[in-house]
Amino acid sequence: MYDRVPRHLTAPARPPRSATESACATPLAAWLLGNRSRRWFQPRGFTVSPWPNSCLRIFKITQHPHVWEEWLKDLCEKNKWSHEDSPIIWRELLDRGGKGLLLGGYNEFLEHAQLYYGVTSSMTTELMKVIAQENLGSHIEKELEKEALKSLIDPLQVWITSASAPACYNLIPILTSGEVFGMHTEISITLFDNKQAEEHLKILETETWDLVSPLLRSVSVCTSVEEAFRQAHVVIILDDPTDREVYTLEDCLRSRVPLCRLYGYLIEKNAHDSVRVLVGGKTFVNLKAALLTRYAPSIAHNIIAVALGVEGEAKAALARKLKTTPSCIKDVIIWGNISGNSYVDLRKAKVYRYESAIWGPPHFSRPVLSLIFDSEWVNEDFVATLKQLSTTGKQFGGILAAHSIATTLKYWYHGSPPEEIVSLGVLSEGQFGIPEGIVFSMPVKFENGTWVVLTDLEDIEISEEIMTSMTSDLVQEKLVALGDLINFQPYQSENGSAEMDEKTTLPTTNDNQENQRVSDVDFSDLIPQANSEKPVSQEPVNDRWL
Repeated sequence: MYDRVPRHLTAPARPPRSATESACATPLAAWLLGNRSRRWFQPRGFTVSPWPNSCLRIFKITQHPHVWEEWLKDLCEKNKWSHEDSPIIWRELLDRGGKGLLLGGYNEFLEHAQLYYGVTSSMTTELMKVIAQENLGSHIEKELEKEALKSLIDPLQVWITSASAPACYNLIPILTSGEVFGMHTEISITLFDNKQAEEHLKILETETWDLVSPLLRSVSVCTSVEEAFRQAHVVIILDDPTDREVYTLEDCLRSRVPLCRLYGYLIEKNAHDSVRVLVGGKTFVNLKAALLTRYAPSIAHNIIAVALGVEGEAKAALARKLKTTPSCIKDVIIWGNISGNSYVDLRKAKVYRYESAIWGPPHFSRPVLSLIFDSEWVNEDFVATLKQLSTTGKQFGGILAAHSIATTLKYWYHGSPPEEIVSLGVLSEGQFGIPEGIVFSMPVKFENGTWVVLTDLEDIEISEEIMTSMTSDLVQEKLVALGDLINFQPYQSENGSAEMDEKTTLPTTNDNQENQRVSDVDFSDLIPQANSEKPVSQEPVNDRWL
């Protein structure tokens, strides 16, 4: 007898509570006997006649709703049966083989059991539905356990692009420590960069082995575009510094397209179906994430932009003002362009363990804005400090970038702290009135291996002018990058002011046309060139804090 985890419940199953209890809700709820042993089951909820032959030997296979229809179709085609609903029950002589005799669904089986074995059911439909939910939960738990056991055999494949970047040095020790993926999950790291960086990557590979991490199954170097992201479970996109310069914002935006198009194509082709992609760094983070969602549409929901670095800078600035530690400050929200035109929202921000006249237990918090009486500092000095950090990038180096990426990954796999707001750049679906199709930083929480936008937060409305300023810049960045718009026009407020540098020198890659085929792309020109010198700090265009 076979059944699925019911999408339309008829007879759910529950596992035995103890080794001596042979329990099931109905004959359809008999527990799966993996060893096909000769154990006799007396179903709970049934009235069974006293003769030994009245006991039933029942086998049960549970199928997930996602695969039920396909499984049922294949089964019926193989045995030349006609059946459409759940469950499906048949009788067969196990010792003699053969396809067996199709009995039908639940009602047909009850008639068969009563006629041949004198068995009747006393279980109500309501109780069956309750047990069905437990049965579905048990099935999901078993699948998760199988995946966990599988991970012990097949390590998690982690790919890091632009692996010669400084952030990679700081990221690897965190990934191999077990803090991110768990103390029982082994990982394999692949360092991906261009051919010119191969010698540099070999040194990094040796240093990684020298960590002697018990969770590190392997570490390797890849410079071949054909092998990129092979069976990757996690792809980390780091900044791609080069030794080339451009002098217009438009050229800089368009230069991001070829590499993102190539990465998107390769991820779609080679990576695992459930791959998770994180875009980190300090240059055009939102744009690169948006382009990746365009060129890897099947995993668009699993492509995110890391915003915890900017959030950390804001918390540190507040902590210095309040004379506390940054870890005591929670729920700072970063809206908009992570590496550009952003809005730091302190309306939900709280501080814990703050030494003042009002004191409480560890879970007691106070609103940050109620403790800062200098409004001029909040509206001017605080904004200016964050803008300076963002424009120069001096304090957004390898340590902060690596920690932000690692923390975001940890939340993604294990969930963010309860009741805590996390800032994350995700593909907009129209939340908060944000245009669809752009990657926008907004408040989220991580749970059950995914992220959820916190659309139910109260009192977080943003003025139309501020929201329009942020969305307009992001929309234009994407249009200019794709060649649909020639010139970038910064948003102008009602007074007609706009902040725009006439000339900006930024690192970039070669420019290619949008209609260039992936097979025509020269990988050596697209992958960042290794540069041993420390890059000169540049002031990015459109980096205005509101």
